[in-house]
Amino acid sequence: MKPAISNEPHAPNPSWARWTRIPFPSYRYVPGIPPHPHRDAEGHSYGKREEVHRPWSPQEWRTLERYLYGIDLYNYGYFWEAHESLESLWKAAQRDRIQGRFIQGLIQIAAANLHRHMGHKINSLRQAEKGLTHLGAALREGPIYMGIAIEEFSHRARAYAGGRILTPPPIELISDDGGDAVP
Repeated sequence: MKPAISNEPHAPNPSWARWTRIPFPSYRYVPGIPPHPHRDAEGHSYGKREEVHRPWSPQEWRTLERYLYGIDLYNYGYFWEAHESLESLWKAAQRDRIQGRFIQGLIQIAAANLHRHMGHKINSLRQAEKGLTHLGAALREGPIYMGIAIEEFSHRARAYAGGRILTPPPIELISDDGGDAVP
């Protein structure tokens, strides 16, 4: 197993609830710091097949393991890996519909956080703004979409990408009635 990389992102709060029991990778990938998860034989995902997800609906969010695992990865600072996990859902979604745009937005926010961690402020802001535009499309469905209070999360994601707060905002899942969702 590869040891943790000293300048990889970290979990802002390692006691946050987990939504899945899927183990985390052995390290958080940061581009330019080997090994690449897929291309390098020492990578944490080397030789693993890309997951092909079945079509899904936003109402299934509580049981979509890839979605919940993507949120676990994001919340624990595995931004590159969160992108990878969510991408299988994005590929299975109708990308021009709200569900596809919403997942694309989460992917772009994860990428923005990774850029911010790497000190690429302009790229972080660009990715965050693209992601926030996609997340905003889901507001037509209501203030909470797939368990996420969109405006609150968007505000904090923009603040982090712009350097106004020091830690990435967690993705907090709540039920459709506004109460906490229980892992």
